[in-house]
Amino acid sequence: MGKAKAKAKQAKGKMKETAGKAMGDRQMQVEGRGEELAGKAQEAAHDTGERMRKSGR
Repeated sequence: MGKAKAKAKQAKGKMKETAGKAMGDRQMQVEGRGEELAGKAQEAAHDTGERMRKSGR
């Protein structure tokens, strides 16, 4: 997954978490936080792959 998609997933998760807080919907809040963290993990994996490609490994 590309870095842009990972960032989009993070943003979507943050919006969902915020909406959950505003509506008092704990389930939505937790799902949003999970999506945000998944996006951060995907971004980290992408960055690691890029560093490895640049180092020639």
